[in-house]
Amino acid sequence: MMFQEHTQERSIDERDREEKFTNDNTCPECQGHITRNSDSGEATCESCGLVFENDPIDHGPEWRAFTSDERDKKSRVGAPTTQLMHDKGLSTTIGWQDKDAYGQAISGRKRAQLQRLRTWDERLRTKDAHERNLKQALGEISRMASALGLPESVRETAGVLYRRAVEKNLLPGRSIEGMSTASLYAAARQHGMPRPLTEFADVSRVEKIRIQRAYQYLSRELGLEIKPEDPRQYLPQFASSLDVSDEAQRRSRELLEVATDNAVHSGKSPAGLAAAALYAATHLTNEQLTQETVSEVAHVSRITIRNRYQELLEVYAQHD
Repeated sequence: MMFQEHTQERSIDERDREEKFTNDNTCPECQGHITRNSDSGEATCESCGLVFENDPIDHGPEWRAFTSDERDKKSRVGAPTTQLMHDKGLSTTIGWQDKDAYGQAISGRKRAQLQRLRTWDERLRTKDAHERNLKQALGEISRMASALGLPESVRETAGVLYRRAVEKNLLPGRSIEGMSTASLYAAARQHGMPRPLTEFADVSRVEKIRIQRAYQYLSRELGLEIKPEDPRQYLPQFASSLDVSDEAQRRSRELLEVATDNAVHSGKSPAGLAAAALYAATHLTNEQLTQETVSEVAHVSRITIRNRYQELLEVYAQHD
């Protein structure tokens, strides 16, 4: 019996020693280099031919997939964590379908029981005011971002900014809707995808002035380093909505570059300058867009476009 225990302890020590040298790719017998054959799954020493592993463990999935859709369908892991859910998507959710594991409809008694379980599950997932606040705000961010067509990266950043505001106790005295809209506005500017504040006010439940105040407060308290808006960043989205030619886009960019070099843009709305540059460029290329059409797309008044495009053309003429 003692001999068997000694043999077992010795074999464990030998396996540990062998595993250590194998990880270092060094043979424990002759200090030679260990090579691995992916076809046979063996690890052997180049010098003495000692075989170390003939049945390695494959830690990958047991299935194969040739397309991304097939990979998503076969994968059994859950969705990645996200900042857009108050629990980061780590909790479980009871499905809304009243069916069993075989896809069969369940009885009325089971449906009522399942509905009660969903109610309790929802209550337990948001068990305090802090989580209810986050849930409402992150839902607002997702709703507004979908309405504005903002990408997932901007939404995630907005969720992070709102969480930082909650951690620093910046919300008392301010509405959840205002702070969530301000977080989304700041995230869009951080990602270089600015939108006019009016667009955010259109999809938000609060007025523009409250969003502006919330953004200033959020930016100051969190120390956000956001660069001033560049009017040229507005050109692609306005040009796409107005369906103008590439030549008009190029001319509008030239107009804004000349205006920036002569400091004409200082103190003026970037969105208004971009809209005026596009309007002026379409006249230079004989596309003849009306001020009303540009105003509706850019959310800028016709008076602003009328004043700015004349200034841009004057500076551009002096530059030529």
